[in-house]
Amino acid sequence: MSEQDPAASPNLWQRIPLWQKILAGLVLGVLAGALMGERASLFKPLGDIFINAIKMLIVPLVFSTLVVGITAMRDPQKMGRIGLRTIALYLLTTAFAIAIGLLASWIFQPGVGLDMTFDSGVDPQKAPTLVEILVGLVPQNPIDALANGNILQIIVFAIGLGISLTLIGEKGEPVVKVFESFAEAMVKLTNIVMSFAPFGVFGLIAHVAGSYGLEVLLPLAKVIGVAYLASVLHVLLVYSGLLALLGRLNPLRYLQGILDALVVAYSSASSSGTLPVSLRCARNNLGVSEGVAGFVLPVGATINMDGTAIYQGVVAVFIAQLLGVDLSMTDYGMIILTGTLASIGTAGVPGAGLVMLSIVMAQIGLPLEAIAVIAGIDRILDMARTCVNVAGDLMVTTLVGKSEGELDEDVYNAKSSR
Repeated sequence: MSEQDPAASPNLWQRIPLWQKILAGLVLGVLAGALMGERASLFKPLGDIFINAIKMLIVPLVFSTLVVGITAMRDPQKMGRIGLRTIALYLLTTAFAIAIGLLASWIFQPGVGLDMTFDSGVDPQKAPTLVEILVGLVPQNPIDALANGNILQIIVFAIGLGISLTLIGEKGEPVVKVFESFAEAMVKLTNIVMSFAPFGVFGLIAHVAGSYGLEVLLPLAKVIGVAYLASVLHVLLVYSGLLALLGRLNPLRYLQGILDALVVAYSSASSSGTLPVSLRCARNNLGVSEGVAGFVLPVGATINMDGTAIYQGVVAVFIAQLLGVDLSMTDYGMIILTGTLASIGTAGVPGAGLVMLSIVMAQIGLPLEAIAVIAGIDRILDMARTCVNVAGDLMVTTLVGKSEGELDEDVYNAKSSR
């Protein structure tokens, strides 16, 4: 039997981009709900299957990609120092990103004025204290944390395991290779699950539109506006501010130097696909050495997801407002903490924004079915959050290069980029 490569001769369905399929599923679901009313709920099982499949991905996807991301940093002494600075900066900016997203949603309240409920969800539990949250980060039994889907404990265990595998050197290589293969398999499985997304979104949105009417979809334009505003503010305030305060560098030169990468990022919605352009911008426009740029940028493509963090903050609050759920200060703290840690395992996985959003929603007791409300506009949001991710990668690369004495400020301050 000859093996046929489906990519060699794609049919019409395969040639359509996934985001267009999901958007079509959203539109068709709206039409089905409008025409059929409550009878459109017969399509809901399609959505339930999709939601279950996303839940199935969360634990193995986060665990495997985190371990691989940590072990990818080979550590001579200098690389270890650069790695610590890089990760610290990425986590710091990610926390800021979620906070900005939360603040923007709290100010503009895109989901206020509607009242929705979903058939199933995650029952919110009594809010734990800050001390209980910190103590609970470390699992007594990592196997139990994996079995019960305790994402925060899984993240802490995966980071610790990844660091340990890196420290033991060659003895850890066999295990690292297993995790690399497992992570590749999870990426492929994620692709398979996301190929079902158009049908899942159709089933969920048909049920929503049929049960609640078309007015539930009107706030989507406001959500897009809030997310884009938060993204622009994050780049202008946080990234430019850190460059000016910590690096004593002119942020206007930074914004000018990364323009090529931002254009590619916005059009492709792929941080990994933009990486070659980012490397060129870092070296030719910003003056970062090849060694620093070659290490920090790929790490950023793995763990820096500030745009996704903004998206999580905006959408989580939007859905809570849509459902009439009052979030406490502890809930906001959990969104920041969970989103910051979970974003480390997001990179390079199609549809991972929705997967990571489900983690944040579960932590604060919001039903995962509500994801369908924004899934149809995910591509529009993805373009903005990819730009933020790439801009953050280049900002951290510039700061690390400056701190290591490997930033050519004559190149950085040049008036014209090459």
